[in-house]
Amino acid sequence: MTIFCSHCHRPLQAEMSCLPRRGKQAPSGSKPFRSTKSASKARRDQINAELQALRSLLPISAREKERLSYLHTMALVCLRLRGAQLFPPDSAPPAGPALGAELLSLLPGFLLVLSANGKLVYISENVAQVLGLSMPPLYQVELLAQGDTVFDILDGRAHEDAREKLLLAQEEPGREVTFVSEMRTSKAFRLQHGGNRAVAVRGHFTALRWPASSTTAAFLALCTPVTQLPADGDPGSQDDLFQSTHILDMTFTDVTESVTYHLGYRREELVGQSWYSLLHPEDADLAATQHRAAALGVGAGTAVLRLLRRDRTWAWLHVSARRDGGGRAITCTSRCLREEEAAYLRARQHRHTPRTTAPPAPPPPPPAAAPPPVAGRELSLLAAQLRALADSLSPPAAAPAWAWPLPEAEAEAFPPWPVS
Repeated sequence: MTIFCSHCHRPLQAEMSCLPRRGKQAPSGSKPFRSTKSASKARRDQINAELQALRSLLPISAREKERLSYLHTMALVCLRLRGAQLFPPDSAPPAGPALGAELLSLLPGFLLVLSANGKLVYISENVAQVLGLSMPPLYQVELLAQGDTVFDILDGRAHEDAREKLLLAQEEPGREVTFVSEMRTSKAFRLQHGGNRAVAVRGHFTALRWPASSTTAAFLALCTPVTQLPADGDPGSQDDLFQSTHILDMTFTDVTESVTYHLGYRREELVGQSWYSLLHPEDADLAATQHRAAALGVGAGTAVLRLLRRDRTWAWLHVSARRDGGGRAITCTSRCLREEEAAYLRARQHRHTPRTTAPPAPPPPPPAAAPPPVAGRELSLLAAQLRALADSLSPPAAAPAWAWPLPEAEAEAFPPWPVS
């Protein structure tokens, strides 16, 4: 019987094969890798050396470099690489002066630059004041420690809205979009103010180089806090505020000149008018609650309301009212809001307002005592007397006398009324 090789299908003799025997196999060129302690240490040393080389390239002081962990080092390096990709060093500088510390201090918020997929590219230094973070460059470390996308620093409830707005802005470059969300802050900020800070993000996608593509487009945004804090400065110096003074029935007695910019009215037009005449009808109950709190002196009443502009449109305002002037006046500080900001503040007030249960209904009054039943005999007697009186008055004197027929039972007990 002929035996064929299973590999080359050639005829073989018994107990023969075209493959070399196991004992006579040619030595392999590379041996299988076996991990040892020395090999693991060598790999760790190599990674540490590369991270230290990357850390040395960061444009920060040596003291700040020593405070960076390896994770923070990688986060800062990735941030720099994304920035270099969108803003190459050999590209022409942007027109106008560079954003220095003095110019950033004049902004009502901080600047944010995102890539097309939502990665953080640039955050201005004044974010430290808005979110209570460390001074530069460690503020970037605190933000990047939470993640390298904008969604990692936003509240989870706003992720869906932020994604929709970013996609809309990416589909229509140049179109400004706005979304509001709480941003993660430092632990000291949360302890002092009771939570994170709500920030309105307004921006648009723009092509930094041509031809435009996802790698050359960036989302440029200005992030402004929705609610002001006492540490933000004097409210009277803010451009988006105006103040008004009222007597206790909310009639205007004075208002700052900036009301012309926000509502369109001149100061002389408002003095003597009622604040309620400008109020949206749907906000009357909310405004009355705020007015009552301020008039009773239980604190500063705050509310998000709509007031009528001179051009017959509605302006969203965050109004804070307090009683002062010896208790004879009410001062209102009104801050203009965008519609997205107003919707967020109203929703937050609704969530944080304690739901008071309605007081138990008073017990129903005891049923009134039913009048004592009147016997049918007594009613018949009264009816008979009334009929008799009517008969005595109505017929003429010459008319023949006749008696009103009574029931048989009544006739026996009560004889007919005598007729004269």
